[in-house]
Amino acid sequence: MSTWNSRGLRGSTLEEFINRTCEQYREKKLAVIQKIPTPITPVRIDKESRHITLAYFEKKSTVDYIGAVQGIPVCFDAKECHSNQFPLQNIHQHQVDFMGEFEGQGGIAFLILFFTRRNEFYYLRYEDMLRFWERGQSGGRKHFTLEELNPEYFFTSGHGFLVPFLEGLQKDLLSR
Repeated sequence: MSTWNSRGLRGSTLEEFINRTCEQYREKKLAVIQKIPTPITPVRIDKESRHITLAYFEKKSTVDYIGAVQGIPVCFDAKECHSNQFPLQNIHQHQVDFMGEFEGQGGIAFLILFFTRRNEFYYLRYEDMLRFWERGQSGGRKHFTLEELNPEYFFTSGHGFLVPFLEGLQKDLLSR
């Protein structure tokens, strides 16, 4: 059974930015998207701060976020990357499977990647993620690089939103 310790908070800043963006989208009636909590069972709690310091995951989660944008079902996961290569080990089989099933039902699945050194976000379409994933599973590279990504899907904070991912979604929809 998987456990997390201090590493479990990786990506929490990115998630806070996305949570705030989702609140703004909801306030503007553009989208209703919720963070899906990962079910955990605490093992060790710091009595002074009342923070969980060790826990195990009860079951595998699917994706970080799920909702609807103007009537279109969406689901996505948020990942941080500290270099110019994204390791595919950060994407799990059960996530790939869920996202594939979601797309099969007419929804849109994607990843939001945050390249911390560049301070840039990337909207990774499910179709492109799957291509990289299958390459890695069949013996190819276990990562993908910035150079392999479509430059049109990079974005930065702006227009009053911390993580304006609807721009990437719009491009994704137009390309289908």
